[in-house]
Amino acid sequence: MDLKTIGFLAEYNSITNEKMNELIRNLSEEQWVKKFGGYFNSIRSLCNHLCICDFNWLKRFSLLRSFEYINDPFFKRTYSFGSHAFETKEEYFKLRNELDSFIRIFANELKKEDLGKYLVYRDSHNDEHNQEYGLVILHVFNHQSHHRGMISIYLEEMGIENDYSNIMDIL
Repeated sequence: MDLKTIGFLAEYNSITNEKMNELIRNLSEEQWVKKFGGYFNSIRSLCNHLCICDFNWLKRFSLLRSFEYINDPFFKRTYSFGSHAFETKEEYFKLRNELDSFIRIFANELKKEDLGKYLVYRDSHNDEHNQEYGLVILHVFNHQSHHRGMISIYLEEMGIENDYSNIMDIL
């Protein structure tokens, strides 16, 4: 993992979320909460899960060293795994934009020497982990892509065409 790739993935993440959210913005309330067969069984629940995870990863990332972004009052709040990060789509869009902005800021604050260090953190089950920082960052971007893929499937099942996540479009 290198800084250029992380910067690219942060930008890709932001652009792709915005494209996805253009489709979500046009969903009815019924479509937004429609139940499907996955563990996160609606587009709303998937978006909530992604926001909570991204928020908590940004907080965990600051355990390695002091980052400027973590001093923002935005990070004074807390979200647990089962909590609700927003009530409305508009609140979701605002939170998603803020998170994507902080992810880009985080990527810009990273130093090459950070990537090979090890991050000691606790997950949502309070299990302790000690993993290579660069690989943990890669996991977060992969997690985003995984769940955006699920959202894409849910949209397709509702008959909504979508092709918002093609990484080749921004290379």
